[in-house]
Amino acid sequence: MAPRAARSNQAMNPSTNRRDFFKATALGAAAVALAPVASAMNLPAPTTPAKLRISCQEGVAPGKTLTEKLDFMEANGFDGVEFWGGGLPGRVEEIKTALKGRKLQLSAVCAGFKGCLISDKAAEQQEAMATIKEILTATGALGSVGMIIVPAFNGQTKLDHWAARELLLTKLPELGEHANQAGTTVLLEPLMRDESHFLRQVADATKIAQETKSPGVCVMADFWHMTWEEPSDLAAITAAGEKLRHVHIASRKTRKIPGEDAGDNYVNGFTGLKLIGYQNFVSLECGNKGDKKLALPAAVKLMREQWEQA
Repeated sequence: MAPRAARSNQAMNPSTNRRDFFKATALGAAAVALAPVASAMNLPAPTTPAKLRISCQEGVAPGKTLTEKLDFMEANGFDGVEFWGGGLPGRVEEIKTALKGRKLQLSAVCAGFKGCLISDKAAEQQEAMATIKEILTATGALGSVGMIIVPAFNGQTKLDHWAARELLLTKLPELGEHANQAGTTVLLEPLMRDESHFLRQVADATKIAQETKSPGVCVMADFWHMTWEEPSDLAAITAAGEKLRHVHIASRKTRKIPGEDAGDNYVNGFTGLKLIGYQNFVSLECGNKGDKKLALPAAVKLMREQWEQA
């Protein structure tokens, strides 16, 4: 499937008052251009201009040691680092020490738990609850925005969509409370259908998060999965609004480093992030085709250029 071009959004011209309001904010001319979209979607104007804070997963960065990886990220324009959740409780002090005195911040923690939250087997549900809580505690101790959770990959549960959804809604309030007490959040991640039959769109994840009525349950979006499942990156992101706390990014055809596929375009999604005043990280979760030491700095440059275009 070819990467989608950024879509134009058509709506009625904003009123003079709304245009003047946007002109008065720090968003300036770019916000004025987005005002028709925001008005049509009934979005509140962001109180703070959005930021592009670029993160990279530990395993994506080149280097044999954590220090080498962090040195590379800092030297090449990254703002944050994302860690795998597996084994994280035993790495808290190591990571704190490695990040001390650096500009890099910990963005999100990616999964790493055992079991399956919506398994048809009670033992797997219990294992997921226990290990997620352990990682959430470490996630909060490290000051991370949240822990990414996939409710189930294909083959992990025999429950149909509605039974799985009902079960998930019985689990999330408890996890949300644990996350809230730890000072972090649960981040529900929608996946493309090749990876999961359940939870494929950002709006669905957002609705589930809202139904839990817990500030500790939020969502993330992934440009790779949105490529295949969302008609519009912008619509998916604005549907999440303030519940969106993390974003993954990869090339649009082959899930490599952004820019390694010809025509990689994220402007539509970046427009959505600007509309909601997004303040958190966009993190690279991807493989690579060529030399990481060349492709990663090029990706940072591409992302910052397209952010300016949004």
